[in-house]
Amino acid sequence: MVKSKNILEEGLQLAPQFSKRGGILPVAVQETLTGQILMLASVNEEAFNQTIETKLATFWSTSRNELWTKGATSGDLLQVDQVLIDCDQDALVYQVTLIGEGVCHTYDEEGKHRKACFYRKLNLEQKKLQFI
Repeated sequence: MVKSKNILEEGLQLAPQFSKRGGILPVAVQETLTGQILMLASVNEEAFNQTIETKLATFWSTSRNELWTKGATSGDLLQVDQVLIDCDQDALVYQVTLIGEGVCHTYDEEGKHRKACFYRKLNLEQKKLQFI
């Protein structure tokens, strides 16, 4: 077990641990240029493989139980520039270039899709949300 754990954590063999988390892995999506976190999503093995093949971020929709290529209908695609994988190979970061307006399904005060799903912050002193 130690040897396989060592290979998993220290080696260069790609071995995403889909079985560890019920078939899906969390993915933080980060804009390559700015470092801004755009969204959090999930991938199953098929979505991960499609992302690697097409270089377009494809996810597993846990609410619809289907593959979902971000921007396939809206035009707001995510070109994957790099994939980071954590030490246990059970969490991912997609560093992306946004092709389009934004990733969020909500709209700003001008009626445009928000660039990122993380558009509010918690004021720790007041314990209230604020727009960023």
